[in-house]
Amino acid sequence: MATLMYPIATEKAINMIEKSNIIEYVVDMRATKPEIKAEFEKIFKVKVKSVATALTPRNTKKAYIKIAPAFKASDIALKLKLV
Repeated sequence: MATLMYPIATEKAINMIEKSNIIEYVVDMRATKPEIKAEFEKIFKVKVKSVATALTPRNTKKAYIKIAPAFKASDIALKLKLV
């Protein structure tokens, strides 16, 4: 199952990358926080500090993935071509 679907590149999401070291992703509706964390760490080879999820009115699920301080979310954003 592909847990991570695509990153969000809105102005708010870019500010979160720069200020809070958080990357915002749309994920599968059935995905759990441990699954999201494990897949993100495996793909990007970083340590994830925490994962918060939210359901949107458009019937999608967003994950707010906080990267550990030893790593930079901006580096991952460059790989994803968000910045």
